[in-house]
Amino acid sequence: MKNSNLKSKLARRRKQIPAHPPALPRRLLPSRAGDPATRFNEIGHQMMCICGCNQILLECNHVGCPASDGMRNELMDRSNAETRDSLSKQGFVQKYGPTVLAAPTNRGFDRAAYIIPFAALFFGFGLIVLVIRAWKNRPTPAIADGLRPVRVAELEQFRDQARKETDL
Repeated sequence: MKNSNLKSKLARRRKQIPAHPPALPRRLLPSRAGDPATRFNEIGHQMMCICGCNQILLECNHVGCPASDGMRNELMDRSNAETRDSLSKQGFVQKYGPTVLAAPTNRGFDRAAYIIPFAALFFGFGLIVLVIRAWKNRPTPAIADGLRPVRVAELEQFRDQARKETDL
């Protein structure tokens, strides 16, 4: 009896499991699964040209660029080899320095590149709120000799009187 109940429960669970797993987002799939041209394109768009033109490696259109052709050839060799993409990027970082990466990594001190802009924006908005509150809540200036400040309605009354007296 227990054995048949167990079999029926397993049969129900099998029906609940989909035949095909849901598709994974592209960023979760390893990029080396594609052909070398795809890997070359993906890795090349994650690196900067080191000639000083501040362009992505594969989009460097600097005429006579001393660095991009050599870097592209090296990248093509690495993408044709059966190495992981992270090893290819590490090799470029070791050879050319961390400025070769188009975006900072999400490790160590490089996280500051992602955190500081939002923190500065938050700090700036907070500073603006404090300044506006200070302006809004500032005390009225003290007037000498016990005079009271003139209100807008009184100013209008004085203007009307001046117009009548000068016939303007």
